[in-house]
Amino acid sequence: MRRVAVLGAHDDPARPACTVPLYLAAAGYSIVPVNPARLGAALGGVAFVATLDAVVPPAEMVLVFRRAELLPGHLDELLAAAPRVVWLQTGIRHEGVASALRAAGIAVVQDRCALVEHARGHAP
Repeated sequence: MRRVAVLGAHDDPARPACTVPLYLAAAGYSIVPVNPARLGAALGGVAFVATLDAVVPPAEMVLVFRRAELLPGHLDELLAAAPRVVWLQTGIRHEGVASALRAAGIAVVQDRCALVEHARGHAP
């Protein structure tokens, strides 16, 4: 998987939602930052898009930087995007959303940092 949509990405370098996607981009992944509040900005030279359906071509993985209680509001969008994997960053778990995604054939990783796992040799 080389194309990653980053739901909740940010352009503030003090935030993991910025540093983790930039790390993945430097490692050869194609990232697409998704955050309607950041439209007009860019991350790693890639313009922010408002929603996952604006990621064209679709991403193989969605990396999520959203609070767990907000995930049910993204479920339909995640299902429609139909990535191979939805990766919930460190501290993010939601069993209901994870179960619905798995039922749709989408693999789910919860409460793990993509940067840390990649650095350990466990590429996303």
